[in-house]
Amino acid sequence: MRIAIINGPNLNLLGTREPEVYGSQTFEQYYAGLKLLYPGIEFSYFQSNVEGELINELQRVGFSVDGIILNPGGYTHTSVAIGDAIAAIKSPVIEVHISNVHAREEFRRLSHVSGKAKGTIAGLGLKGYELAVRWFL
Repeated sequence: MRIAIINGPNLNLLGTREPEVYGSQTFEQYYAGLKLLYPGIEFSYFQSNVEGELINELQRVGFSVDGIILNPGGYTHTSVAIGDAIAAIKSPVIEVHISNVHAREEFRRLSHVSGKAKGTIAGLGLKGYELAVRWFL
């Protein structure tokens, strides 16, 4: 099984960015543990702060992997184009958010991704990525 993880803006700062919200573990540390937990899965990982690069990666992997775990970060609430990219590819997408976006600012309750994704996991910290992997299994 092949699963792509795609993270959007500011997720490169996990471990230092607002640790009270996002925790103190870097994504690279978490990702290493996730790969150990699921040695039979071929993972790929991509992170960008640039909307077009996220769309390019969705299109690049979206016809060849068994699933995509996408945390679009702040683009969740602004990017119709990322939602359109998800609708255009074959691989199923699970939207993941580390924080509970529904318990934050009002504007974060709108997602241009949720309606195109197979499902959404929010507010369970980094554990949300593992739960998405389990859904694909």
